[in-house]
Amino acid sequence: MEVLFHGASLRLARVFHSYSLEELGQMVGKSRQYLSRLETGSDMPSVELLEQLARVLGVTPAFFAAMQMSEVPEYLIHFRKLSSTREGIRQTTQAHGRMFEKAAAYLDGILKLPPVDFPSIDVITPEDIERAAEQCRQYWGIGLGPLLNMIRLAERAGALVTTFDGVSPQVDALSIKARRPVIVRNEAKESACRQRFDVAHEIGHFVMHEGRVTGDRMTESQANRFASALLVPRVMMLKHFPMPRGGRMDWQGLSQFKRTWGISKAALLYRAHQLGLLDDGQYKRGVVHLTRSGQTKTESEDKEIPLEQPELLTNALRTMHNRLGIDLTMMAKVLEFSPKLLMRVLNLPSAFSDNVIPFPRILVRPESASQVTNR
Repeated sequence: MEVLFHGASLRLARVFHSYSLEELGQMVGKSRQYLSRLETGSDMPSVELLEQLARVLGVTPAFFAAMQMSEVPEYLIHFRKLSSTREGIRQTTQAHGRMFEKAAAYLDGILKLPPVDFPSIDVITPEDIERAAEQCRQYWGIGLGPLLNMIRLAERAGALVTTFDGVSPQVDALSIKARRPVIVRNEAKESACRQRFDVAHEIGHFVMHEGRVTGDRMTESQANRFASALLVPRVMMLKHFPMPRGGRMDWQGLSQFKRTWGISKAALLYRAHQLGLLDDGQYKRGVVHLTRSGQTKTESEDKEIPLEQPELLTNALRTMHNRLGIDLTMMAKVLEFSPKLLMRVLNLPSAFSDNVIPFPRILVRPESASQVTNR
């Protein structure tokens, strides 16, 4: 019996689970060298081994028969990692992104999700970046005031915002500028302000770095400045930033400014320094104060600002269930995933329920009804 098999699909599923060749070999009773030959296409598995691999990796044998989406080009992945992040974590995160993208493509095929609407703006100078953020606010019609929900802004522009369970603590931020853009938050961060900044940072990559490889100091600095400018436009900083009084920082005013605009005090100090509102000495003294008061990772007001939660993905799944009768088990079958693997790919809360009133912005594609009846 001929076996349809693509080694790249095996590697994708293996790396998703963070298994080494040796670890997977121990699970299926094969050597690391043999599995390597399978992944490179120089050998073919038996039907029995194919089924065994599928069980271990949480997919169906047909998953290996189809050539999965090709490697995502490096310039489409904006990956910001902590200095201690291992290369294996990077590969696992990228594999998770490709699996998530596969699920997103399925949803895009049957639902009318918000159209992808990120403008592309070339930047060179800091002034270009400030203008790019201002142009985005004008383009999206959100004025110059505080952004009450950064995740909702990204989702309204067509991005799916999620977290990747098991890898997000080691990954500072990640986004993929695919057909349906994906932004991955670091769920380990306890500060809503820092998560908002991360989302704005990834939006900056979408806007300024289309077709460019990122992750170097320059593109990361540009995305950071864009995030600051998107969160607090410079005209509002110049007008409302609480200036030092008698040479002393107005910490009470800075705390209130943070609560209003949803940006950390550390980021506000940095932005004020960028815009010339604080001189070098004032900025350094402000940073020292935050460090000495134990506010380097979390700040005293953070507990007052609730974490934002993604909505688009869960509302899409509920719409799919309520309008088309497709539940997660059926979706997993189409994707050649096990239901358990699909839950992990989508990182849904354990209490997630399919039968909740659907989000009104998401519509069903007219052709989807016939696809369901023919399934």
